[in-house]
Amino acid sequence: MTILVDLQRVSLRGADRPVLDDLSLTVSDGERIGVVGINGTGKTALLRIVAGTLSPDSGEIRRGRDVRVGVLEQEPDLPVSSVREALGHGWQVDAALDRLDMLGFADASTSELSGGQRKRVALARVFAQPADLLILDEPTNHLDLNAIRWLEQHLLEFRGGVVLVSHDRFLLDQVTTRMVEIDRGSTYLHAGGYGRLLETQAEREAQAATAEQTRRNLARTELAWLRRGVKARSTKPQARIDAAHRLLAQRPVAAARSGALDLSAQTPRLGNTVIRAHHVSFAYDAGPAILHDVDLDLGPGDRVGIVGRNGAGKSTLLDLLAGRRSPTSGTIKRGPTVVSAYFEQHASEVDATKTVQELVAGPHGVPGTPADVALMKRFWFTGALPATKAGELSGGERRRLQLLLALAQRPNVLFLDELTNDLDLETIRLVEDFLSEWPGTLVVASHDRTFLSRTTDRLLEVHADGHVADVPGGIDAWIARTLETGSSDATRTPTDAAVPRGRALRDAEKEMTRLERRKQSLSDRLSSVTAVEEQTRLGTELDGVLRALHAAEAAWLAFFE
Repeated sequence: MTILVDLQRVSLRGADRPVLDDLSLTVSDGERIGVVGINGTGKTALLRIVAGTLSPDSGEIRRGRDVRVGVLEQEPDLPVSSVREALGHGWQVDAALDRLDMLGFADASTSELSGGQRKRVALARVFAQPADLLILDEPTNHLDLNAIRWLEQHLLEFRGGVVLVSHDRFLLDQVTTRMVEIDRGSTYLHAGGYGRLLETQAEREAQAATAEQTRRNLARTELAWLRRGVKARSTKPQARIDAAHRLLAQRPVAAARSGALDLSAQTPRLGNTVIRAHHVSFAYDAGPAILHDVDLDLGPGDRVGIVGRNGAGKSTLLDLLAGRRSPTSGTIKRGPTVVSAYFEQHASEVDATKTVQELVAGPHGVPGTPADVALMKRFWFTGALPATKAGELSGGERRRLQLLLALAQRPNVLFLDELTNDLDLETIRLVEDFLSEWPGTLVVASHDRTFLSRTTDRLLEVHADGHVADVPGGIDAWIARTLETGSSDATRTPTDAAVPRGRALRDAEKEMTRLERRKQSLSDRLSSVTAVEEQTRLGTELDGVLRALHAAEAAWLAFFE
C-alpha cells in the first residue's frame, strides 16, 4: 500500500486542555478510517491536521508525493456563484448532483441555498474532483437514505484513503477498516468498524474497573497496616510507606463528562386522544400539494418514524401535527391533555445573542437559579458554558441546548426533526436509552437508520406524490426494499423498467469511472516515456480509451433525456 500521510507523535493543545496527545497515525490508500469521540474532543482538529490546514504544536507529519486531497468541512465554504460555476462541468459533477438531489439547483446561486443544500453541493464538489485522500466531516448530515447509500457505495469503491467523522453508526460499520477514538486527548486505534470499536471499548472499561478494584484493595490493606501504629511502621522500609501514601492519593480516571445525561422528566398524563389528522392536505402559496389526503391517528405512547426523500414534506408533516402550520384542507384534532415540544432540524429559533442560562430561564425567569443550574448540569452545561452565548456554541452544543429547552417544557408529545445531526455518538446513545423508557408519544423524522430502529416501532413514508403510508415491516424492511430498487420511494411497487434502469445507470457510471482512471494512467505514462515506439503504442491506446469514454458519457446522458 502507498502511504498518503503519516503522523508521528503529534500533539495539539486547546485553551485549557490537551486536544491531541502524542498521536501516531498512518493513512494508506485502500484504508477507510472513522473518527469518533464526544463533541469538542478534537475530531475536526484531527481532520484538519491530516488535511494540512492546521499545524500541530509538536510532532512530525510526512505526506506522500503529489497526493491530491479532497476535503468536506462540517460547515462548507462555497464561492458566491451558481452551483454549476462552483462545481464545474462534466458527467461526474452531474452524476453527483443527481444522486444528492441537487441537479435541479445547478443554476441556483450558492448564496440562496439552505445549510443542508450547501452541504450536499460541497459533497458533490469533493466527489467530482480527482483525489487520492478524502477527508469528510459529517458527510451524512442532511442526506436522505438514497444519497447515504450512494455515499456508502462510493466510499467502498474508492481506491484511495478516507478519513471521516460521522455519527452514522450504520455507515461506520459498513465502510470503515479502522476506527480512531479520541477521549480527552488520548487516542485509541481499533481494527474493524463501529461494532469492533464497541467491543474494545467494553474490554477497556472492564479492565479499568478491575484495575480500580485492585487499587482499592491495596489501599485498604496499606491503610490497615499504617494504622497498626508507630512501632509496626518503624520496621518497614520508607519506600513501603511512600507507596501506601501514593495509593491512597490516587483516584480513578475522571469520566469525559460528569455523570450521565439525566433526561428524566415527569410528563403530564395523556388521554386516549392525542393527534388525529383527517384528509389533510397542504400546499405553499397556492402551489401544488406537498402533502395530500393524509389520515393519521396517534395514540398515547406511540413511537412513529417518518422517512422520505429530501424535500418530500417530512418537516412539513411534523409542523402540521405539532400545530406550527395549519392544513390547506382537512382537519387536525389534538387531545386536551397534549403538551408538545418540538426539536427542529435547524437552530433558527434559538436566540444566538442570549446565553445558555438566559435561554433556560426563559423570558420571565431569573438566570442562574439553583434549579436551572442543576438542569444545565444534567445536560453537561458546566464551567463557562452557562454564561456562553448560544451563537458561540459548537454545532453539537447547540443541538444539546435545543434538546434541553425542548424537554424543559415537560412535554408528553415530542417531535424530533433530524435530531442526530451534529450530536456525538455518546449523546445519541443516551438519548436513545431515554426515549426507550419515556412514556409520551414520539414522532421522529430522520435518516439515521440505527436511531430509527432503536426509537420507533411504526414507520411512515412520505411519497413523492404527497401521500403518506405505513411501511410494512418497519425500518429494516424499508432499508432492504430501498437497496433492491435504488429508490427511497421504496414501498411503492416499482415498474418493470425501474430496477434495470437503476442498475444500468450505476453500471454506466462505473464504466465511465474505469475509463477515466485508464485515461489518466495512460496520460501519465505518455508524459514520462521517451521511446518513440512506446509513445506511439500508448497514444493509440489512449485514442481508443477516449472514444470509449465519449460513447459511455453519451450513453449516461441518454438516461436523462
